[in-house]
Amino acid sequence: MYIYGASDQGRVVIDIIDAYEKIHGVFDDNPDIDEVLGYPVLGKVPPDFVFDHQLFIAIGDNIIRKRLADAYEFRAKFATIIHESAIFSKRANLDEGCVVMEGAIVKVNCHIGKHVIVNTGASIDHDCSIGDYVHIAPQSTLCGRITIGEGTLVGANAIILPGIKVGKWCRIGAGSIVNVDISDGQTWIDRGLKTAKTIK
Repeated sequence: MYIYGASDQGRVVIDIIDAYEKIHGVFDDNPDIDEVLGYPVLGKVPPDFVFDHQLFIAIGDNIIRKRLADAYEFRAKFATIIHESAIFSKRANLDEGCVVMEGAIVKVNCHIGKHVIVNTGASIDHDCSIGDYVHIAPQSTLCGRITIGEGTLVGANAIILPGIKVGKWCRIGAGSIVNVDISDGQTWIDRGLKTAKTIK
């Protein structure tokens, strides 16, 4: 496998897979990073580089992850990673380029789109639909029949109640409780008030 990304997310992914998966190379655009967890960083991907093994884009920023996936979709086959401690229903679907991290749970009839991060201890209950390039942060909880639009970030320890629809490229603040639908591009921040606020 090749890894794109040698910073925070890259270290997390390498730590998950290097016990069982050969890492053929790590790429990163930052010229100041020349090593990560003992692996040499090869710099930018050369224009004529041939990916003879699967590529995983280990970038936490949803916008950058989408840009890179678009750039390499015709040159590489994308890897998908599920940690052995995760619980992933045999009746759920997972698209290419995703990672499901330690202790995460994905229940029956869920669909997880492309290049999604289901982070440590996150829980996605039955019949949820998660769009491409979403990040479900650590310990967040999605109850049943939830829809999350493309590119949305669900912050750590956030709770989204059953049946809620969250639009594309939204941001759900850490620790928030979401109890109403959220339109595209909005930010939801819940600071413990009775009525949470949506901010465009």
